[in-house]
Amino acid sequence: MGRLRYDGHSDPILIEDETLAHLKIVISTKLRRQESFMMTWLPVAAGVDKRATIWIHPAIPLQFGFDAAEPPRIDPHRVQEIMQALNSSGELVLDALTAPR
Repeated sequence: MGRLRYDGHSDPILIEDETLAHLKIVISTKLRRQESFMMTWLPVAAGVDKRATIWIHPAIPLQFGFDAAEPPRIDPHRVQEIMQALNSSGELVLDALTAPR
């Protein structure tokens, strides 16, 4: 299970390595273009928040941590699907992306 750390203070978002590798491409592409967006997910850990949303912005620190040393295979079609969904709504919703494939 990989980790997406945002802002240097929040708990990491737990995402399976293969999905995280695809998200890394999508998120870095948007940030490189200076395009901010919302990201929503269902937290894995038991806590107060049953759904969480953050504002992804180029000025906020972001770190991707992977369990495996070898990078996962990237499916360009999956990257394109994620990017199209994000561009059409302005929000990256991880619910379907983190479900078992």
